[in-house]
Order: sequence, then C-alpha cells, then structure tokens
Amino acid sequence: MAARGSSGGAGGRMRVGRYELGRTLGEGTFAKVKFARNVETGEHVAIKILDKEKVLRHKMIVQIKREISTMKLIRHPNVIRMYEVMASKTKIYIVLEFVTGGELFDKIVRLICQK
Repeated sequence: MAARGSSGGAGGRMRVGRYELGRTLGEGTFAKVKFARNVETGEHVAIKILDKEKVLRHKMIVQIKREISTMKLIRHPNVIRMYEVMASKTKIYIVLEFVTGGELFDKIVRLICQK
C-alpha cells in the first residue's frame, strides 16, 4: 500500500495513510518510531519510519525485508503485532501494535542492576 503524507490532521499534524502521527517514541540509526492514531477507529499504534536512502546506503534492504516477512508470520500474545506496511518515495512505514511500558531491554537492565 502506498502512503501519502499530508499535514491535514487536527492541529496540522502529519498523516500517513489513515494514521495521524504524534510524538516520537524512539529513534535509532535507520528508523524513528512515532506514536500514531488510526483516524477511522481511534486505535493507538506505533509507526516505525525508515528512511529509504539510509537503508539503501547501508545495504540494509535484505534485513528490512526479512524483518517484515518474519513479523507477518508471527502471531503470539507476547510479540508485538505488525498491522501493515506502507511506503512513499522516501520512507517505509511499518505500523505496529502500540504497547505501553517502555523498552524491554531497559527493564532487563533495571532488573540486573537491582540484584
């Protein structure tokens, strides 16, 4: 599905497909994760936004395709669900289940440090 970014949401918020983007939840070398809301259902999601240029420059396309293929196959209550993938000329958008509580890695580090 192709994504069309627009700034037509409430308060001029950016939209990708049927999702209105909100605050940044996290950021890495190749991607940024944003909180978003499905404007049709009101459901909260997380959208991983990858810069195509960076992915191509670092030869990460095989890894990204593998990640998407794997996430399509997995259906488990303890694994974040992927809802859909969209793309524009410059970005790849991976729409994921939004889970509160922060990063699992951070929780593990805190538990180790408490011992």
